[in-house]
Amino acid sequence: MSTQSFELKGNLFTLSVLQLLNADLSVVKTQLSEKISQAPKFFKGAPIVINLAEVQSEPLVLSDLKSILSELSLNPVGICNGSEEQNETAKSIGMSVLNYTKDVAPTVASSAKTEVVEKHVYVPAQVVNGTVRSGQQIYAKDRDLIIIGAVSHGAEVIADGNIHIYGTLRGRAIAGAQGNDSASIYCQKLEAELVSVNGSYWISDSLQGEFWGNPCQITQTNESLELTALVKG
Repeated sequence: MSTQSFELKGNLFTLSVLQLLNADLSVVKTQLSEKISQAPKFFKGAPIVINLAEVQSEPLVLSDLKSILSELSLNPVGICNGSEEQNETAKSIGMSVLNYTKDVAPTVASSAKTEVVEKHVYVPAQVVNGTVRSGQQIYAKDRDLIIIGAVSHGAEVIADGNIHIYGTLRGRAIAGAQGNDSASIYCQKLEAELVSVNGSYWISDSLQGEFWGNPCQITQTNESLELTALVKG
């Protein structure tokens, strides 16, 4: 009897969505390249879904767009909200057509009543004493991450839960890495290269406003990031 060679399991993966607002691919390539250059390690190999809602009626060569994304070290896996013609074109070049409906919860029909009992397991936070240096990556799986120190330029801290940084955040911080939309990032001084919560991310040029250089809390609200004061007086 042969041994089973695979298992199929459900899981939750965070995919970045490229909301295409312009069908001029030369402009898209230039602007996207500029964004990626600010955090190349974060974007390298990232799976991308292209939202075509705003360019359904515009001439768009999907094969060229796919090539551009691949040149930029992204991984275009599919499209959503395209026209019928765009959907057929995507299939012909090996891309998936995904259904994307915002704020609609899945419905499961069942003829039997099922009782689900959740077992809550407490996992203590991972604590790092000292500065996370450039080139280092810290990942706290299934728990919070506490950095008693700073996060240097070129360093990356990742947690499936919250991230607490009791110093200056100069590198990259990624909270809710496995799909936790209630995760937050807390830091004593915000000077980050990139922050991300549950797949939503901002790079440094988007962060340099009211909270730049100040204590800050970063959360996700309505699929976008929100910055607030760390201590509200």
